[in-house]
Amino acid sequence: MPAPAQPTARPHVRVAPRTLLWALAGLCLATLVPPADLWATIHHLRVPDTDDAMRLAEVRDLINGQGWYDNVQHRFLAPAGVPSHWSRLVDAPIAGLILILTPLAGRGLAEGLAAALWPLLLFGLYCGVLYRGMRANFGRHAAILALIAATQTLGVTLQFAAGRVDHHNVQIVAIVGLAVCMIRGGVRSGLIGGALAALSLAVGLEGLPSIAAAALFLVGDWCLRGRPARPLLAGFGLGLGVTAPALFAAQTAPGLWTATRCDALSPPWLWLTLGGLLLGVCATLAGERLASLRARTAVAGLCGAILLAGFALAFPICLGGPFPDMPPLVRDHWLLTVNEMAALPKFIARGQWEALVFYPVVVLATAAATWLAWRGPQRRAWAVMAVFLWPGLILGLFQFRGLYIASGFVPLVAGAILARVLSAKVDVDSGGGSASRIRSGADLPGNGHSAKPFRDAASPRNSLPRWGVALLGGCLISTVWMAPAVLAAALVPAARTAPDPAGASACRSEAALAALKTLPPGTVLAPILIGPAILLHTRHRIVAAPYHRAIPGLTAAIEGLGGTQANLDRVLTAFRVDYLVACPARPAEDLQAETAFATRLTRGTAHSDRLVPLSLPGPLKVWRVTPAPLRAGGDPAG
Repeated sequence: MPAPAQPTARPHVRVAPRTLLWALAGLCLATLVPPADLWATIHHLRVPDTDDAMRLAEVRDLINGQGWYDNVQHRFLAPAGVPSHWSRLVDAPIAGLILILTPLAGRGLAEGLAAALWPLLLFGLYCGVLYRGMRANFGRHAAILALIAATQTLGVTLQFAAGRVDHHNVQIVAIVGLAVCMIRGGVRSGLIGGALAALSLAVGLEGLPSIAAAALFLVGDWCLRGRPARPLLAGFGLGLGVTAPALFAAQTAPGLWTATRCDALSPPWLWLTLGGLLLGVCATLAGERLASLRARTAVAGLCGAILLAGFALAFPICLGGPFPDMPPLVRDHWLLTVNEMAALPKFIARGQWEALVFYPVVVLATAAATWLAWRGPQRRAWAVMAVFLWPGLILGLFQFRGLYIASGFVPLVAGAILARVLSAKVDVDSGGGSASRIRSGADLPGNGHSAKPFRDAASPRNSLPRWGVALLGGCLISTVWMAPAVLAAALVPAARTAPDPAGASACRSEAALAALKTLPPGTVLAPILIGPAILLHTRHRIVAAPYHRAIPGLTAAIEGLGGTQANLDRVLTAFRVDYLVACPARPAEDLQAETAFATRLTRGTAHSDRLVPLSLPGPLKVWRVTPAPLRAGGDPAG
């Protein structure tokens, strides 16, 4: 009799943790940009910010034949125009993308495609730097988790969103790359890191505090360790001291090489980069003659004193910051009202609870990196992260834009901490043999550079319990903080005094400006925030836009739109304005006890014989300006 058939054993299928992580990372990357945002950028040239609109206007002028060194926006406060302090090094690749895509898609669609592709290409570069740095120091699991965390860190994703062609994303890539070079060490890494620091400075000075902190770290490291730290310091000084002047010369007209500009790479800041070069050369040439801590500290202190004293004596105007000549009217009624210049208490007072999505993760990342640099393994990697996080956090408490670069380091901290949670889970699930295999392989966090695991078994009292590590890792994901932000907005809606962001966005959209485009070209007085969009979407000239080098235009918009009828008439006449444009969702701030005349005009409760209302579709209110009546002496009455 044949034996009964035995049931077939079901094969046991196990999916490697790394495969699941890659699948999750792929899903996060694929859903990073909402299709609606991508479509709006490509087909309607919708950009997130006024700076993005102005950047595209500059790029368009460059493509249309404006000179490389001619960075004047000639339709802004025409006929003299306003010189931009932005870098052609960012304009050039975007212009190149447009020129490459134009034969394939046409000029209009090529601009939209370039605006969508450029930040995505930069995000790919950021992810490459992030992955390589994390894998070398904390293992592959940490590297993949850092990529996932990057897609969930709103301080990062906002800077790489579709249409975000401003320069902050370039700076994030450069500064994170500098940090990776500092962790790695050596002359080559120093050279690359110094060049990246120079690139960040050439693009914009927002990264200056981070670069200064990095330089102090490298000098302090050399003072403490001597010979082992010398190659990195020498390479950094050489890379920074050579690349910064080269990039400055590449983007600055020779006639302006001696001009002092506190808001852009110019002689004051080149003086400091030269100091880094000289210190690196001195440390290399002195060699073992500076064998003691006291000797190295003395040389570093002397160099620092000479640099600071020379800066104060030669460029005293820059001691007051990048806006030394800004009048109080413009500072109070424009600069301090801009979100990126706002302090944390102002966000809370306004009821802008979305700030909860940005600040907590940077605070936690800074605290975690500082603690682990002091008591944990991989102390150098954590110390470098803390060096870049602290300046951003401190500045961010007073100016929101301080968080931009610091947010780029949150995924590094989150990836390393979450990897420890994953490795602990794998240890429990896999048993002793598998755990031994994992501990000996490259997947374990801390494997790079002979690092120890995140939780040092030799000193368990120095580390958090597993549930604490998991909680910390989860709180480093900024999307988690959307829940309390939404809850706060629901519970305290009456406290919100911030202007309507949706209404402001609608006023500067392509659809809103389509009607304005049908009018004959002329000079437009409009709210400050709409100026760049008018340049981008129409052929008109503008009086005001949110840029500190255009003080006369800012003053005119503040006084004209926020003042009395006499103030408005004076501005209309002085700047030969052809059209007055108002955004009902964002009226100007009143400069006197009564409501501003322009606001009452928008509401229909005031009238001026000089202003002829135009019936145009859309959210904007538009008036044609007629010449002012002449006085007896022949002067305009305004």
